[in-house]
Amino acid sequence: MLTRSDLLNVVRLTPLIAIDLIVSDADGRVLLGHRRNRPARGTWFVPGGRIRKHETLDAAFTRIADAELGLMNLTRSAARFEGVFEHHYSDNFAAEPHVSTHYIVLAYALPPTSAAPIGRLDQHSAYLWLAPAELLARADVHENTKAYFR
Repeated sequence: MLTRSDLLNVVRLTPLIAIDLIVSDADGRVLLGHRRNRPARGTWFVPGGRIRKHETLDAAFTRIADAELGLMNLTRSAARFEGVFEHHYSDNFAAEPHVSTHYIVLAYALPPTSAAPIGRLDQHSAYLWLAPAELLARADVHENTKAYFR
């Protein structure tokens, strides 16, 4: 694990690689979390997380699904790859001035389920299910999440 200072240097100098999880229910609604942390704090966003150094994509996917959703042992092969996206933010996790954040994001859609995932409230203060048309119409849903539905 990186120290806070090391992570800030990584954010300052390089893009981060992440996985976002597009979770749908049986009615086609999408799970969004209200972000507690920077960047994008205070907006609705799909769950996701950074890939760690030396972590395989499969291991990262399983860890992120557990950490963000409480879904243990979910495999990447159970999801549909939606593509590569770029996310740019003017701020960073540490609120350090003049340090922007750049993510390269691998987006995966989980198959529709009638069972709601168990949300974890350490990253998000609340969870919400919205139809794609609803989330596209809301100003408090982050533009990077809306990009998955355009």
